Amino acid sequence: MAVNPEVAMEILKQRASFMRDSLHKSQTITDSMVTILGSFDHRLSALETAMRPTQIRTHSIRRAHENIDKTLKATELILSQFDLARQAEAKILRGPHEYLESYLEACDQLRGVIKFFGSNKNFKGGVSVISHATTLLNKSVGKLEEEFRQLLSSYSKPVEPDRLFDGLPQSLRPSTGPDAGSKQQQQKSLETAVYHPPALIPPRVLPLLHALSQQLIQAGHHQEVFNIYRDVRASSVEQSLRKLGVERVTKEDVQKMQWEVLEAKIGNWIHYMRIAVKLLFPAEKKVSDQVFEGYDSIRDQCFADVTANSVSVLLSFGEAIAKSKRSPEKLFVLLDMYEIMREIQTEMDIIFGNKYCAEMREATMVLTKRLAETSQETFVDFEEAVEKDATKTTVQDGTVHPLTSYVINYVKFLFDYQSTLKLLFREFDDTDADVQMASITTRIIQALMTNLDGKSKQYKDAALTQLFMMNNIHYIVRSVRRSEAKDLLGDDWVQIHRRIVQQHANQYKRLSWSKILQCLSIQGVTPGNSSFIIDAPPVSSNVSRATVKDRYKTFNVLFEELHQRQSQWTVPDSELRESLRLAVAEVLLPAYRSFIKRYGPMIENGKNPSKYIRFTPEDLERMLSEFFEGKTWNEQRR
Repeated sequence: MAVNPEVAMEILKQRASFMRDSLHKSQTITDSMVTILGSFDHRLSALETAMRPTQIRTHSIRRAHENIDKTLKATELILSQFDLARQAEAKILRGPHEYLESYLEACDQLRGVIKFFGSNKNFKGGVSVISHATTLLNKSVGKLEEEFRQLLSSYSKPVEPDRLFDGLPQSLRPSTGPDAGSKQQQQKSLETAVYHPPALIPPRVLPLLHALSQQLIQAGHHQEVFNIYRDVRASSVEQSLRKLGVERVTKEDVQKMQWEVLEAKIGNWIHYMRIAVKLLFPAEKKVSDQVFEGYDSIRDQCFADVTANSVSVLLSFGEAIAKSKRSPEKLFVLLDMYEIMREIQTEMDIIFGNKYCAEMREATMVLTKRLAETSQETFVDFEEAVEKDATKTTVQDGTVHPLTSYVINYVKFLFDYQSTLKLLFREFDDTDADVQMASITTRIIQALMTNLDGKSKQYKDAALTQLFMMNNIHYIVRSVRRSEAKDLLGDDWVQIHRRIVQQHANQYKRLSWSKILQCLSIQGVTPGNSSFIIDAPPVSSNVSRATVKDRYKTFNVLFEELHQRQSQWTVPDSELRESLRLAVAEVLLPAYRSFIKRYGPMIENGKNPSKYIRFTPEDLERMLSEFFEGKTWNEQRR
């Protein structure tokens, strides 16, 4: 349905009139509110002005109360400090002997009082309190020093050897002796060994010593603490080592000692070094660490001064040995000494790691190097001594010469020290250690064989010369084959020298038996080269009975001479001895049997056949079994 425009316009006019009336009313209300609020503002300003004096008085009263509270608290604090000072004074005057902890607490209280009044200088009486407390502290320092000295001295008795031995691994304790087995096995067991340093001062005493040292250091008495600690503890450490048997030794002292005495002392020194560095010094460091905890410089310097003389005394023996006259028998004890120095190097670097111990670390490294140098020089000396050995000792029976057994035992011992020698070689050279070991062994054995060749020339009997060389080189080869030297020298070396042994054996047979074998050949055919070629005696009608008799007589004389002489000779190796006898029998017995078979009837059919045919083949075989037994003439006659 359509809306009349006039009606619509009238409606809009009515609505507009309504809105104007509403806005007018709202404006009237707003104006009224503004008037009312303005009135309130004037009233509040007036009220604030009226209240201001009251507020000021209230704030002043509150501040006065706060000031009174602060003053009361300050007064209480000052009074408490006075109380502490009076309590501390009473404790200080009683002295530290009965209640040391209480005495130390009193010292701390006095320091607190001095600090309090020092920071509250507005209090007029503070100066006199500080002065009095300072006087008391100064008096206490002397008593603290004496208490520190007495307490430290009371618990600084030297350590008995048995207590130190108890800290060693079981295998190193004197009652059990060293580990059985090879040196390499002993070294491996030492690598895993556990040491237990003793408690030098009871744990309950160490905190007291620390508190005393702390009080003295805080009082500025660093030097007094240092001197007391050094003198008391150094004496304890030195006496502990003396009880073990440690003493300062010079090169001149070493030179005067018999070898057996010196060897025993070196063994003891190695033991002492291990005990000192692995037990005594670590225990001593633990004491200084706890007594001077928090004062690193004093701690390190004290430990260095406490141990310096003891380290010097221990090293003096090693230095004396290293500087003394070199001799071959000293090589292995030098290696033992070098070995212990390398063993303790890590501990020395750790325990003596601070700057004040630098001189001791340096002295230890110098001794290690010097022992290495002396050992290396002794190698060279030994090689030269072996080659030039001019002892006139002649083994009459051609057996193994004492020099041979000495040198070979020496070489065997060298291989027991392989790990130590490898360390020593690296001190001077980067060449492979096995190559150096093989080179040393080869040179020493060659020097020995050169010397033996010279000694063999002393024999008037050329056959004995060959027997002597055969025995000695065989001993060398057998010893090498049964030792670790074989792995370094190799199979080729062994085979070459076994052939040399055989060459000397062949030369012996040729020189000893060629003449007697000629008696069994009517034509006098001699063996050629190094083997025996005996022609069977021909059956000849031209051979006279007189010739056969003469050959028998000559054979008898020669064989008896050989039997008498060579039964006194010695081939000590049973296998070699039987081999040599067999080699002789294999040539002699067939030739003798053949001679008897062909010419025996010529003698047996005549007068007195036993005068000429004195030996049966069985007799010869039995008598050959007596060769090389080293029997004396009287033993042969029996």
